[in-house]
Order: sequence, then C-alpha cells, then structure tokens
Amino acid sequence: MKYKSIAVKDKNGNDIELRSAEVQDAEALITYLKVTNAESPYLICEPEEITLSLEQEKEIIIRKEDSERELLLLAFENGKHIGNVSLMSVGTSVRYKHRCNIAIALYKEYCGRGIGRLMLETILDVARKTGYSQAELEVVTENTGAIHLYESLGFVKYGQLPNSMRYKDGSTADSFLMVKQL
Repeated sequence: MKYKSIAVKDKNGNDIELRSAEVQDAEALITYLKVTNAESPYLICEPEEITLSLEQEKEIIIRKEDSERELLLLAFENGKHIGNVSLMSVGTSVRYKHRCNIAIALYKEYCGRGIGRLMLETILDVARKTGYSQAELEVVTENTGAIHLYESLGFVKYGQLPNSMRYKDGSTADSFLMVKQL
C-alpha cells in the first residue's frame, strides 16, 4: 500500500518524515539492509547474505505498493533514509487474515531518539485501519531496549523460541514471541 508522507518530531525535536517505500529508494534499502545487519546481532541475517539485486528490491517495493494490507514504511531525516518498519500479512485465509507481523530496524546512530516508537505507532495504526486485529513480532531475548519499547506499546510475551538464531561463531540466541491485540 502507499502511505502518504507525514512529518513527525523525534524526542529531540528533529523533523522526521515517514512515508511508504518508492522504487527510487531501492538502492538505499539494499545499503540499509547490509549496514543494519552488520550493526546489530538482533537482525535476521549476516550482511554478506544480503544479495538482492536492484531489480529484485524494486520488485519487492512494487509488490508492497500494490498490496492492500502490507506496507514498507520508511523514516527520513533531512532527506536521508534512517530506518524502516514493515507490516506483513501472516496469511490470506479467513482463519489467518486478522494477523500481521511487524519488523523494524533503524541505523544504530538513530536509536534512542523515539523514532522507532513513532514508526511503530504509525504502522500499528495502519494495521488497525486495514482490518488486522492482532500484531505479532519476534525479538531476541537479549534485546532489552526493543523489548521495553514493545511492552510499552502493549505487546506481551507469549512464548520463547530457543536457539532461534545461530551466529557464525556457533553461539545461539533465544527469541521472545510477542503479540498485541489491536
């Protein structure tokens, strides 16, 4: 779906633009995936696993634009892309279409400024308005800052997935499964 640009302010009073991804964002999105996955052990892959071509990323953006219930929402400061939040359907069957998944990441330097909260509040509002009644996410148990944010927005833990991530060095991390009724 397309989401019209809105202006919000972070905790420091800086102007942040939120809008849906557009095809011209494809290159910045690939860079973002590589950098954020290198910056954080809490995201789903290693940076070298990001092998999307520019055309593949453009196709993803077009699919999101054409979707009635999925959104890739981007955040910008002074025209610079600083983070994303995704709204994804769990399924399209009657029994699953009330559920959505949420995923978010910001470049590390923009964390702690309330931008993630603004993005999540916006995407949860969109989820409600598009007919979802349950939002779900997965978060590494050691990611206490994110867990605190999710809980402050009404998400609750409903399970723990042991060894949900295995790192290159062989170590593992568990994840909490969290849910919010919309």
